[in-house]
This record gives sequence, C-alpha cells and structure tokens, in this order.
Amino acid sequence: MLSKVETAGFRFGFVSIIGKPNVGKSTLLNTIVGHKLAIVTAKPQTTRNRIMGVKNIEGGQIVFYDTPGIHDAKHKLGEFLVKTAVASVKETELTYFVTNPSTADDTDMGIIDTLRQQNKPAFLLINKTDTVSDKARLLQVIDAYRGLYDFNEIIPISAKTGDGIDILLEKTLSSLPEGAAGFSTDVLTDKFERFMAAEIIREKAMELTYNELPHALAVEIVTWKEKSNKLVSISANIYVEKDSQKGIIIGKRGALLKETGSRARREIEQLLGTKVYVELFVKVRDKWRKDTNTLRELGYS
Repeated sequence: MLSKVETAGFRFGFVSIIGKPNVGKSTLLNTIVGHKLAIVTAKPQTTRNRIMGVKNIEGGQIVFYDTPGIHDAKHKLGEFLVKTAVASVKETELTYFVTNPSTADDTDMGIIDTLRQQNKPAFLLINKTDTVSDKARLLQVIDAYRGLYDFNEIIPISAKTGDGIDILLEKTLSSLPEGAAGFSTDVLTDKFERFMAAEIIREKAMELTYNELPHALAVEIVTWKEKSNKLVSISANIYVEKDSQKGIIIGKRGALLKETGSRARREIEQLLGTKVYVELFVKVRDKWRKDTNTLRELGYS
C-alpha cells in the first residue's frame, strides 16, 4: 500500500476497450501490456470473455478490459458477449472505442448510442493506420466521427506496430483520477493459468479450421496435473455442435487435432515456463451456444 505522500499525483483507473469484432481490440491490449493475454485470430468474435490487463507506467497504473466484439447477436452466446462488453463500459472510468479507418456503419452507430447512454469519457481510437496510405482519407474519417459524438480524444493508432500507443497512454493517464494502485506491480491479469491454456487451445484450433467452424468451438480443461516441477499434464475437451464439425477438428487420421495440440503445447510451455503434455478430445454438444446451462458450465456467465 502506498502512503498518502507517495500517492500524491499518482493516478489509477479502469479502461474498457470496445468495438466491433476484428478491429484489433485484443492486439491493442497485448501491445499495451507487452504480453499476450488475449488470443488473436483473423476470425470475428474470437474474444469471448472480458480479459483484464494491468499496465504500470510512471505516475500511475491503468487496468484495461478487453471485451468481446459488439455485434448482432443470434444466440445466447452472442447475447452474453454483447452484455459483457456493454457492462464493462458501465464499470470503468474511461472507454476506448476502437474502430477501423473507415466511416461508421450501423454497428458503430449502435456503439456510439451505448456511449451516449452511459455518458462517460471516451476516446475514439482509429486503428490499423499502418494499412492506410492515403492520409487525407484518414482525416476525413476523423472529421466524420467528430460530428457523431463528443469524444474526449480522437487518436489514430496501429495496435500492430505500436504507433500512437505512447501518446495514447499519456492522455489516458491524465484522464484518470488520482489514487493508489489497485494491484501489485507484478500482476498482469486476473486470469488463471487454466483459463489461459484453454484460450490458447481454442486459438490454435481456430487457426486450423474453416470459416464457420470457429464460432462453434469451446474448450474445457478437464484435468491439470503437475506431475513434477518439470512437467504439467493437461487434458482438455474441445466442444463442437455437430458430428461433421468433429470430423473437421480431428482431421484426416487425426492430423489436424495433433497439430492443434502441438501448437498449443509450445505456447503453453512458454506461458508456464515448464514442459507440458497436452491431450485433446473432441466432443459434440448439440446447440451448446443456445443453451444457458451449458454456457454457464463453460464459463460464459
């Protein structure tokens, strides 16, 4: 705990990161904290839970919440994702609204309506500026958004390259209230190793499967055994909704499932700093995305 003298001028607060799927929210979180906390794929709706990341900088501590992409929900899982994102706006002092370098569409306008309802400070972050060669077009996008909402700041960034992140953090810190740090400086996230391992397995399975299938994937860690200080044995179930999807995940002669396990094992070993054995099973749970009890069992509650 810091003394009153030490906290003078020190700032602390929570920031929610919201936006449509695939605008780079998870990449932004990972870039800011300097560690991979949120899985990233090219598939929309990869993020399903609120992921916390803590950033310590001179003069303050900022806690970020990466949230699922806001979209038109078509099942209970989708409803959970959207509610998670909206709830984060309510609970934080500042919101990052992350968008692509293009004019607002209906989903963006819906997010702006959410910001109006909450009436809290918000930064507009126009991401992926590394993909824009015509800077005049970028200025047009900024002007268009400026007329839609009274953003506290509009900052072009590239979460991929890190361009604009330093100025973003500087402006963020100055927007937060004074107060003592909420977490020890060695804390990066509130997620446990089992959650992180399950997310890594899901990420690798998504990378290796077709366009529609990833949204039907869920991963559950069944067993976690620390057999010694040099080996962790993990058993996990990969859930899909149809037998045909099960065949896709397994692949010809089990090749795709084996590759999923190999990729996941290497990354989990980096996470844990020890040798890891990963055993994967594929199971069918019909329409699990629409079943409240199953969603609760899988941690979506």
